Amino acid sequence: MTEKEKMLAGEIYQAWDSELTSERHMAKRLCHQLNQTCPTKKDARLAIVNQLLGYDSDAHLESPFFCDYGYNIKLGKGFYANHGCTILDGAEVNIGDNCLLAPGVVISTAAHPLDSRTRREGDEFAQSITIGDDVWFGANVTVCPGVTIGNNVVIGAGSVVVKDLPANTVCVGSPAVPIKTIE
Repeated sequence: MTEKEKMLAGEIYQAWDSELTSERHMAKRLCHQLNQTCPTKKDARLAIVNQLLGYDSDAHLESPFFCDYGYNIKLGKGFYANHGCTILDGAEVNIGDNCLLAPGVVISTAAHPLDSRTRREGDEFAQSITIGDDVWFGANVTVCPGVTIGNNVVIGAGSVVVKDLPANTVCVGSPAVPIKTIE
């Protein structure tokens, strides 16, 4: 099994594998190109986004935007990410329709073993993240590996999502917890 196959299967893998390093470099070149393209050049920016993702999308990504691979990010219609969004996509990140991300949002599928010797050897793993439709993240929200967020969820600024969040809720805190139901 290749390191990429291990990564995609959610197993421990070596991120510095030559194939994965090459793919991250390609994504970083495309992110750099996107981040250097004038914000008013919408068609040119969307072409770069589509190349990064590997499919046609109507996503609007404000600069700067960063990701690891791009091809593991699956975006629904009407996606908007404000300035400073980072998506570490070693595993799939599935985001539904009409989702809005405020500035500084981090979505990370990447994790490392607790054992320091194993981490030192370069081992890591990734767990997929699923985000439903009509979700809004406030500024500087962090979503940790393996989390599922239901439809119509609002997450308050600065929250850290470490566990699944139910649909139709307002969630805040570190860790983020539901504080209100949305009717």
